[in-house]
Amino acid sequence: MRPIETRYALSGDVRIAYQVVGQGSFDLVFVPGFISNLDLHWEDEGYSRLLKRLSAFSRLILFDKRGTGLSDRIDARHLPSLETRMDDVRAVMDAAGSGRAALLGASEGAPMAMLFAATYPERARALVLYGGYAHFHK
Repeated sequence: MRPIETRYALSGDVRIAYQVVGQGSFDLVFVPGFISNLDLHWEDEGYSRLLKRLSAFSRLILFDKRGTGLSDRIDARHLPSLETRMDDVRAVMDAAGSGRAALLGASEGAPMAMLFAATYPERARALVLYGGYAHFHK
């Protein structure tokens, strides 16, 4: 498999790393959990198998959330709100040329995907949640 090109979307003053894979009939945005690294995902056999299967039927849009993976670092003393991080999904979709997409929110990415679908219903084709939760207990 050829290397996947990593691009960057600007969300405010933060660069969000993203990749687009596949040429399916609809866009699918994978909203990752707590930890993400676009390069390392492709090195993990099980994870890359999942991504290849998703990109077999969709135009798969992957990204590293702000402060993780290949995206810009953030100030740990001023963590972004859920609304700010959710808007990164919009920035990535805009940069990838996606007007409307299905959202797959995994783990900590599920609340972001839900908020995006509620905020931008015209841009959310479908919402799929995996291992999500409504409230994180400290």
